[in-house]
Amino acid sequence: MATQKEVIHGHGTVYFIGAGPGNPDLLTVKAAKILMRAEAVVVDRLVSSDILHQYVSSDAKIFSVGKQGHCSASTLQSEINELLVALAKQYSCVARLKGGDTAFFSNIMDELAAFKYHKIAYEIVPGITAASGASAYTGVPLTARGYATGVKFLSGCSRAKISDEEWKDLALMRNTLVWYMASKEWPSVAHKLVSSGADLKMPLLVVEQASTSKQYVHPFLLEDFLNNSTKIGFMRPSVIIVGKVAALYHQFAWYHNQSDRSAYFQSLQKK
Repeated sequence: MATQKEVIHGHGTVYFIGAGPGNPDLLTVKAAKILMRAEAVVVDRLVSSDILHQYVSSDAKIFSVGKQGHCSASTLQSEINELLVALAKQYSCVARLKGGDTAFFSNIMDELAAFKYHKIAYEIVPGITAASGASAYTGVPLTARGYATGVKFLSGCSRAKISDEEWKDLALMRNTLVWYMASKEWPSVAHKLVSSGADLKMPLLVVEQASTSKQYVHPFLLEDFLNNSTKIGFMRPSVIIVGKVAALYHQFAWYHNQSDRSAYFQSLQKK
């Protein structure tokens, strides 16, 4: 029986669900319960296929709306919005399944705006973001006492919007810096940190596909990226942990690198 919330304005409810960084065992209990009763599931690319196989009903309709940088096969945000609105008019329980946490560097605001406009009910179900997954699966506490006073989450896409004064503050490394979507541009980010005063010997970790069976961790120092000698092509998605806490990886790592550095998430096929 549909709840009062599910029939509000003649529409169903859309649940924004964070699928976590990839490991299907890290899905929250609430997320699993909703997926089991969802009639339609709209899925991003960075969602483990194991989650769909283990938790989604075989009767549910699954819609893939993946996005991938510089790939023409990516689904336009406007198309995703239209699909979600249409599904909410057809079904009582719709799951919008997104990688990581729904509110960390995602397009949730565009979809929320569409729902508000069409008076569609929604709930937001948090998930484990990639930074938390990388922290736990490297054994590196992001705000370890004596190493950092806090943590800052940044996106490689926003580096051009950071002022010179902000770069100088970041370079002090009072806080641990966790960079999302920056593996491709990392050498230029490292150069900017150093030119802003960061210690050349500051440790950092590039964590590929955190928490998954394909996780691989690369320990570096900032100076390793200054002479173009580091030419590793990092698997994406990767998060980069920069700061004194990164040195703790060698002491507390418990989840060891796999020899197979293949992709955990399926790439989109170009149109």
